[in-house]
Amino acid sequence: MAVVPRASSIANSNRNGTAQVIMKQAWAEVLLHGRWVFLALISVALLIACNGPASAQPRPPDVQALFVSDVHFEPFWDPGKAAALAAAPVSNWRSILESPASPDREKGFSAIEKSCHMRGDDTSFPLFESALREMRAHARAAHFVTVSGDLIAHKFDCKYKLLFPGAKPEDYRAFVEKTIAFVTRELDRIAPGAPVYIALGNNDSDCGDYQLDEDGPFLADIGPLLLRSVAKQERAEALESFKQGGYYSVTLPAPVERTRLMVLNDVFLSPWHQNCAGKPDPAAGNAELEWLARQLAQARSARERVWVMGHIPPGVDAYSTLAHTGEKCNANPPTMFLATDRLAQALTDAGDDVRLGIFGHAHTDEIKLLEPEQADAAPVSGEASSAKVAGSAVAVKMVPSISPINGNNPAFTVAQVDPSTARLADYRVYAAKDPSGAGVWPELYDFDRTYDEKSYSPEAVRRLLAELSADRTGKTATSKSYMHDFLTGRPDILLPLVWPRYVCTLSHATASGFTYCACGASPEGAAAAR
Repeated sequence: MAVVPRASSIANSNRNGTAQVIMKQAWAEVLLHGRWVFLALISVALLIACNGPASAQPRPPDVQALFVSDVHFEPFWDPGKAAALAAAPVSNWRSILESPASPDREKGFSAIEKSCHMRGDDTSFPLFESALREMRAHARAAHFVTVSGDLIAHKFDCKYKLLFPGAKPEDYRAFVEKTIAFVTRELDRIAPGAPVYIALGNNDSDCGDYQLDEDGPFLADIGPLLLRSVAKQERAEALESFKQGGYYSVTLPAPVERTRLMVLNDVFLSPWHQNCAGKPDPAAGNAELEWLARQLAQARSARERVWVMGHIPPGVDAYSTLAHTGEKCNANPPTMFLATDRLAQALTDAGDDVRLGIFGHAHTDEIKLLEPEQADAAPVSGEASSAKVAGSAVAVKMVPSISPINGNNPAFTVAQVDPSTARLADYRVYAAKDPSGAGVWPELYDFDRTYDEKSYSPEAVRRLLAELSADRTGKTATSKSYMHDFLTGRPDILLPLVWPRYVCTLSHATASGFTYCACGASPEGAAAAR
């Protein structure tokens, strides 16, 4: 790991250099004016050497922020309460959910999960209550909260149709909106007065998973709900862009200086996206990327720093790509989270301004680095492509989920932000010991203490990824720590089998870059080698 001189050492060096210059001037002056001038100049030199220049200011204290993702709240956990929830205003939901469970709750919910082919449980009301309690305990002083998508449970439409077989589409939309309203009301209680910035996920829709209409009634309905934390002077513009496509831009609150948060609805950028009529709609994603380009240009012109938050990250879907490959290098192109590399390219093109990317969707606690790579605008043919192009690296923080549906323990992230640079100075992850959320949620790890890095910067992430990559067997203390953190406290027994290629998913956001890292060749070259 590279050795970086401490700030205090640099400061002392500068002070000593200033003192030496003044000492030389002092010897010249003493020859002309005598010992009194000499003594005065010596005093000034000593004052500068000890205390530094008068203009130097102490670094402002870090501010706390809370990162939450993939809540996936399950209002059908007690099917016997579903009708009461549908009929009641959101203000009454808590009292309904707190009431004694229905006698056949477990049997009824199991039948629903079986019919809808669920792979696990999402966030029940007791689990959500436990998570909220722990977030209040550890992040009540947060200056702001980010929620990177997926507020409602998986297979939401299937479950609703089983319980309300005669419902109309507008009835379903109303129930989705009530569920989102309940979740956001509860999140508001974590850090009173702190703004809560929310991105849409692929499940947050009135017509189905990965289905959403641009400029439709759903976005118009929930915009005022999700954007109520936006400052008054920015709200009209934010509501207009959200109504169009579910994305918006805001200024992070003081004391964070000159920093803009751009919240994406990158469901439109997914290869699985369709409108509510079941038709592909590439125009929606193109419009969003054009909006993002304008926002980034405006931020640069205003000399603002940028954070970008979305739900689906750019890059390689590690699970879909590696889960069944074992030690064999995949001959097929990797599965990508997004339909194109355009989001990754937009962020690295503006990498000098983008201080952090925040995403969820994978339900795992991960670090990622977006670096400029040749884009996969066309299929890779023959020659491997890992050439670097113009742009700057962007550190990306993947936020773990509250939902335990993938076998992970529920978790959230408490961050420390340097307000003068908008860099993520440090963060801690808290995870439940049990998927049900019962009991306390102890600290899983602290980034600084675990990896000996003083900020979550591109340089720090690059050093850490280089160390993980150099360990081909995944057996160093650093690699083992990372594997332990990956599923929030439950080491994945399959991860060591694909460790080198998994690390490639953290540092390469294009298909060609990943394949070159993982296999030493393009997909075609890897196939020929076999």
